[in-house]
This record gives sequence, C-alpha cells and structure tokens, in this order.
Amino acid sequence: MIVLQAMVDGLSLGALYALIAVGYTVVYGIIQLINFAHGEVFMVGAFGSMTVWLLVPGQQLGLWMLPIMLIGGMVASVAIALLMERVAYRPLRNSPRLAPLITAIGVSVFLQEFVRLFYGRIPGFPDAKANVTFPTIEGVTGTAIKLGGLDIDRPTIFTLAALIVCTVFLYLFVNKSRIGRAMQATSQDPDTARLMGINVDRIIMIAFAVGAVLAAIAGTAQGMMNTNINFKMGFIAGLKAFSAAVLGGIGNIWGALVGGLVIGVLESLATQVMPHGSAWKDVWAFVVLILILVFRPQGLLGARVVDRA
Repeated sequence: MIVLQAMVDGLSLGALYALIAVGYTVVYGIIQLINFAHGEVFMVGAFGSMTVWLLVPGQQLGLWMLPIMLIGGMVASVAIALLMERVAYRPLRNSPRLAPLITAIGVSVFLQEFVRLFYGRIPGFPDAKANVTFPTIEGVTGTAIKLGGLDIDRPTIFTLAALIVCTVFLYLFVNKSRIGRAMQATSQDPDTARLMGINVDRIIMIAFAVGAVLAAIAGTAQGMMNTNINFKMGFIAGLKAFSAAVLGGIGNIWGALVGGLVIGVLESLATQVMPHGSAWKDVWAFVVLILILVFRPQGLLGARVVDRA
C-alpha cells in the first residue's frame, strides 16, 4: 500500500513536470533552444495567479476564483515569455548555440531577482525571500479524498485533469489548426517556411506563448499542492522538467509527457521507499537523466529534431 500511495503521489508530481516539459519541447522543437529560463516562467505564473487573488476585493476562496487566477497567471507568464523572446533570444537567433544558452541562464537569474525585489517592495506583502502562502480554493484544495486505503489530494486531481485537457488541446492545435501546421513547417525548415509565406517570427512567439500557458497552469497547480510558493521554485522544477524532456526524447511532445510522469513517479517512490529518501528527492531526476544520456541518448520515445543544413 505504501508503494501504491507513493505512485499516486508521484502522478501529481509527474503531471506537474510534464506540463513544464511540454512547454520546453514546444519551443525546442521549433528553434532548438534549451530555454533554461522556462522554469522562471512557471514561477511567474504562480505569482501571477496569487497576485490576482490578492487584488480581488474580499479575497474570496470560492471555486469561481480558480479560472480567474489561472487567467492571471497565464497573462503574466505569456507577457514574460514574449518579452524574453523578443529582447533576449531573437537578436541571438543566428548566433552560435552557446550564446542563447548562456543568455537563458542570465534571464533565469534576472527573473528570480526581479520577482524577489518587486514583491519585496510591496507594503504588507510577505517577505519574498521566504515561502509565501498560496491561497486555498474551495473544492480544489482541502481534505484529501479517501479511496480504499489511498489518500488522493484534491490538487492531484486538478493537476492530472489539467494535463489531460492541455494534452488534448495541444494535439488538436498542432495537428488540426493552420497555425499548428505552420509551426510544424517552421520546425522542419524555417527558411523554406518563410518563402512559403509563413511569418516565422510570429510562429516562434506563438510557441513561446503556448509553453508559457502550460507553465502558468503548472505554477498554479504547484502552489495549491504545496500551499506556498517562492521566487526560487522555478529553478529545480525547470531542471527536472528538462530532464523529463530528455528522458522522453528531446523535441518529442509525447516523450515529454511520458518523461514527466516517469520522473514524478520515480521521485515519489524513491522518497517513500528508500532510506533517507526525502533528503535525496531532488537527486533522482538527475540520476535518471545521466543514465538515459549514457544508455539511450535519444530518449524513451526517440528524439524528434530535424537536422538543418
């Protein structure tokens, strides 16, 4: 029963990592950029959701607040992602790959400090250096649901449901919509896509926006799962999501989904079953990453990256 409970808990973690990893993959699949600042987009989404709750008169906790908070988080994340793409990445698009990679690390640190300083200057706001309590929402947070001998946290149900809905939406968007087909064309050959009349810059911005929406949902979900957020929360979560993307197969959306779930379950199992597992909980994702890079570098489902001349 302990193992089964750990697997259930791991699914919520895995769904969280999968949402962030898919965002990584959408961007990487188009411009081959490992956006290490994507974890901070996730963090900004969590703070955006909480800020919307703080701005609502009376700070109600009803279920109706959830979509409003999600929209607030999405707006904040998308704004940061688009600004990041326009200011930091677009000028380096034709530079050696190391330049945007280093820039991504710099943007990551900048966003962490910006959030810390910005919220630290707001009178009455909790110390941004410490954990900030995330609001509880009626029906989505609260007492765990008993199912046999298992305890299923309410935020787990929300996170898994969000992952399913986002996966279906992303599949339909990429495969059935005109913009989705333009994204696939840009991924395969941006120069030819431009000659065919596709606005490549616009498509890349849409890819960043889609990834940011998924990150914002994940940020809100983590806030409800942990009941607190902080300005450093995106760094480790982003690295684990990157590990999930590599585990599943870099550039493969379905691979990122599977990789996130696998890492979440493995981390939870190791924490619950192995001696002193909780002290090592942030290590297992990177152990898995190393093993995959050594023995199956293409990932579980295979990488989908076009070699460009």
